[in-house]
Amino acid sequence: MNRHQKRSEETRARLLEAAERSFAQQGFDATGVATICQVAGVTKGAFYHHFSSKQDVFMELLRRWLEGLDLQMTRLREDTASIPEELLSMTSLIQEVLQTTEDQFPIYLEFWTRAMRDPTIRQELINPFYQYKDLFSEMVSNGISEGTLKDVPPEITARLILAVALGLLIQALIDQHRDDWGQVTQECLHILLKGIAEN
Repeated sequence: MNRHQKRSEETRARLLEAAERSFAQQGFDATGVATICQVAGVTKGAFYHHFSSKQDVFMELLRRWLEGLDLQMTRLREDTASIPEELLSMTSLIQEVLQTTEDQFPIYLEFWTRAMRDPTIRQELINPFYQYKDLFSEMVSNGISEGTLKDVPPEITARLILAVALGLLIQALIDQHRDDWGQVTQECLHILLKGIAEN
């Protein structure tokens, strides 16, 4: 990478960081391109060199968040031996999400609320749901095959797991300091697994 490319990448990173901070503090609608540029210390020309609009920046932040979740899930799965252990690893996933994004909780709530109004964002956000549903369905099927889970409907069970995980994550995003969400997640998943695990 030459000096010009490096400077361009640094500018892009500053814009994303500034947008994330501004969206979190002021909300998407109240944040303009001028604000993002001011926080990043760059010109509007530099902004439009990298992004076509603030919506474009918002979508990039959403994609980066979802990619981060995917990477964490993959890493946690590689460190577990059985399907029940893989499912319990979501405890660590939620803990990691909360620890690494504590200052950015408002922007993640923005993702959810804007997805209800914007079909583009909704599609971007819903695609991973189907991926996770398929992943959990496959995990349940594997658990049935290996004899660690009861013969339950894989897809319905996958939806239940996803509902629990997302519900806990949303609760934690809204009120992150009231409870130990890692502990709450672990207890909830233990209860869920007690119902589907072979004794």
